[in-house]
Amino acid sequence: MVLDSNEFDELIVKCQKCPRLVEYANETKLNGRKSGFEIDDYWCKPVPSFGSLDAHALIIGLAPGRHGAGRTGRPFTGDYAGEVLYRALYESGSSSSKDAISIDDGLELRDVRIANAVRCAPPQNKPLIEEIRNCRPYLIQEIELMKNLKFVLALGSLAHRQLVSSLGLRQTDFKFGHKVIHTLSGKDWKLMNSYHPSRYNINTKRLTYQMFLEVIQKLAH
Repeated sequence: MVLDSNEFDELIVKCQKCPRLVEYANETKLNGRKSGFEIDDYWCKPVPSFGSLDAHALIIGLAPGRHGAGRTGRPFTGDYAGEVLYRALYESGSSSSKDAISIDDGLELRDVRIANAVRCAPPQNKPLIEEIRNCRPYLIQEIELMKNLKFVLALGSLAHRQLVSSLGLRQTDFKFGHKVIHTLSGKDWKLMNSYHPSRYNINTKRLTYQMFLEVIQKLAH
């Protein structure tokens, strides 16, 4: 059965495959919220992707942040990395706004979709191997549903490795490197790499905003 975007999103949101992540989400909602936020302000469920399945580009992070997408329910919304990502998408013409605040802020993406390899926020931002494996079928299915796909951009080496593993490919054949573009045999799309736009990478200048913008602009052409 071929799913539409809403059906696929619902499949993800209802997932309960990983007891540790379900427990962590419940604990966050009850006792782990940032100061000033109420229980209803926190999503604390698997985070569905954002953007159309008809898009030509798919951007993949590793997992939602506890107080970012784990709170807002939308990938890269509510944290520092999201501020960098959506600014770059806006400046490249792929987003209607540079400000990603909440799931109902009216922001729209143009010809790009954003997802995570792991759909739930993990403790210490470190999913277990079995949790990563539980989520792989969703990533594989998502890519298969994107019939117009031309580029998949992996943000960070961890997201890159999970994508390569999901495809059943050897890591040694597809080494991560910023701005590297990999051609995959039998695929109509190419795999691109970028350092993750984390606060640490930006502050240490491992990744500058201009470096990141140049990668995002490639998706729009």
